[in-house]
Amino acid sequence: MDLLAGLQMEDGRRWGQMATPEQLADAKTVLDPAGPAMFFYTRPRGGAKTDDLAAVVVVWLAILAAPGARAYGAAADRDQAALLIDSIRGFANRTPGLAGTLQIDAWRVTNRTTGATFGALAADGPGAFGLRPALLVVDEVAQWPDTPGPKLLWEALVSAMAKVPGAKLVVLTSAGAPSHWSYRVLQHARTSEQWRTSEWPGPVPWVDPVALEEQRGLLTESQFNRLHMNLWTEPEDALATHADVMACAILDGPQPFGSDKTPYCIAVDLGVKRDRSVLVVAHSEAADTHWNGSRRIDEGTRVVIDRKLLWKPTKLRPVRLEDVEEAILQTWESYGRPAVVVDPWQAIGLAQRLRDRGVRVEEFAFSASSVGRLAGVLYGLIRDHRLAID
Repeated sequence: MDLLAGLQMEDGRRWGQMATPEQLADAKTVLDPAGPAMFFYTRPRGGAKTDDLAAVVVVWLAILAAPGARAYGAAADRDQAALLIDSIRGFANRTPGLAGTLQIDAWRVTNRTTGATFGALAADGPGAFGLRPALLVVDEVAQWPDTPGPKLLWEALVSAMAKVPGAKLVVLTSAGAPSHWSYRVLQHARTSEQWRTSEWPGPVPWVDPVALEEQRGLLTESQFNRLHMNLWTEPEDALATHADVMACAILDGPQPFGSDKTPYCIAVDLGVKRDRSVLVVAHSEAADTHWNGSRRIDEGTRVVIDRKLLWKPTKLRPVRLEDVEEAILQTWESYGRPAVVVDPWQAIGLAQRLRDRGVRVEEFAFSASSVGRLAGVLYGLIRDHRLAID
């Protein structure tokens, strides 16, 4: 803690002179060998996130790391990852005694005496399976793209924690959208004894009020709330809010076949090498009807997602269309032989084979107008909570 407090900032002050009690508590628990193993911290824009992560890494490398230990810092892209290294370099150059202790290269920092290292990783870079980290720091995870690559990096990093006894994981980010996968991690962390969470309300106390008001005028309401108020908020152009989607999650799992009178439908979307293949069984039903005083309120039609099957391809094993076809036939039999809807452009051969086996196949052609209609219907179902999912 003495070394942490003595790290020199750009303005000449020491880290300990400018740190708030919250910053001090966050860093202290991370550096405590007897403390928790995992941390999820959220702060508003300007909350010294990258500098504080860099300060923790410097202390870990200089004092706590075992000989040859490995630490990694993950960021949204190479530019953000470079900021971590730059911040470490700044502390080392400004603080007496550190420059000779740490060797700082473009993407790696090494303790010259112990051989312990810290390497920067980017979410838009190659995978990280095989790492054995003693310390992981993850910067601005809520701003990572919601795409397979960053999710795979997160999976590789988190699963690597089990390889090294006593390994620690530190996530530090501004709030994002509740629909982002990182929000589910935070929700889990809030209730787990294995995690410590710290969520600062915004804005940070040292921000200029005039500049903050200017930001309010330049950003959308959701952007301002996420970045400066540290509130998890959906963007204005989101199809649905997280709250609306969760209000639709009323089923306890896949639903069994009801009766021949239930209007079931099976829809299939095919992918082989890159995209997933998905089969969905759904039906429509009359939603709840109730009375408001003397007035009858009809909630309209509700769509129920009864079952979903998914096939995920890998580089070594693409989706076997024979498996999808067999699953379609089994599901078709189980749900009263309803119509199967496919995209004619991607499932011509599949449609022909299904028809030869007695399946009624309907084609849905995707176009700008038809996709717009689908989006409009889906938006209305979610907004009005007339979609039932598990």
